[in-house]
Amino acid sequence: MAAPDELFCWEGDWGLPSVSTDCLVVLAYAQFAGAPLKLRKISNPWRSPSGSLPALRTNQKETLSRPSDIIIHLRKQKFNADYDLSAKEGADSLAFISLMEEKLMPALIYAFWIEPKNYVDVTRRWYAEHMPFPLNFFLPGRMQRQQLEKLRLLRGDERLEAGEELEKELYRDAAECMNLLSQRLGSHKFFFGDSPSSLDAYVFGHLAPILKCKLPNGKLQQHLKTLDNLTNFCTNILQLYFPKDGRESFSQKTSPHSEGGDFDHVPNKRRKQFLSALVALGAMLSYALLTGMVSIQHAHHEALEEPPDLQDIGSHHDHEDEGDG
Repeated sequence: MAAPDELFCWEGDWGLPSVSTDCLVVLAYAQFAGAPLKLRKISNPWRSPSGSLPALRTNQKETLSRPSDIIIHLRKQKFNADYDLSAKEGADSLAFISLMEEKLMPALIYAFWIEPKNYVDVTRRWYAEHMPFPLNFFLPGRMQRQQLEKLRLLRGDERLEAGEELEKELYRDAAECMNLLSQRLGSHKFFFGDSPSSLDAYVFGHLAPILKCKLPNGKLQQHLKTLDNLTNFCTNILQLYFPKDGRESFSQKTSPHSEGGDFDHVPNKRRKQFLSALVALGAMLSYALLTGMVSIQHAHHEALEEPPDLQDIGSHHDHEDEGDG
């Protein structure tokens, strides 16, 4: 029997199986379709085969990152949560998923990554506390720049900046989208009949973080909580498919080593000793330079003779940083 595909996801919090919308979409779909995945919940995207999360490494060693690509792959493996949908239901599903991408995702990005108090007090703090050193010093900021770029692409505005007017517009669009989803769900347990489909996975992935995360600026949550059927929908999926005790019903559990450190082949104790030694060495060198115990006159003289190279290096790094955003 072939080995199961491996799914790499951000770890969970706030009563959710993952803090990431994209990861929640994939996790929910895999549960709905009964896909036997080997689950690896991590807090370091550099340990993912794609360098980002979620990521699916198939047993053919192919790597997929977009939720839609992962879902298509699972369907090809005969794990199809949309098997019973009619042609019209399939079209409705695609329309609502597109609506969420256009109207709800921008507000989600703004609420978690752009709104200053939410970002500083919740988002950046969570990633900084869960990521390993030294990634926690620079990756949250890089992720924020990537999310801002994604928001600009979704809105079609390269010069888009945070502000009260933008917030009002994004939250108004999100509220309209939630209202339409609420109307479509009605009094049903799932969007199409008695079984969850890919649309249910996408709705859950987008709404569950809004419902469960306590943000200082919680305007989206306030509106969602006025729509009882959507809040019950999220709560039911969590209870049915992601029980609070955290025992996911995937066929294989997370590997005990999946939460390991950043460098797979270096034992944890040795890695900490190595990093401590680096920090100590840096501190000693800084002290020596500041107190004049070590002279850098010769190096400084050479540097003054060749300013163009240093300038080129600096501009190259600046360009790379801009590209990361």
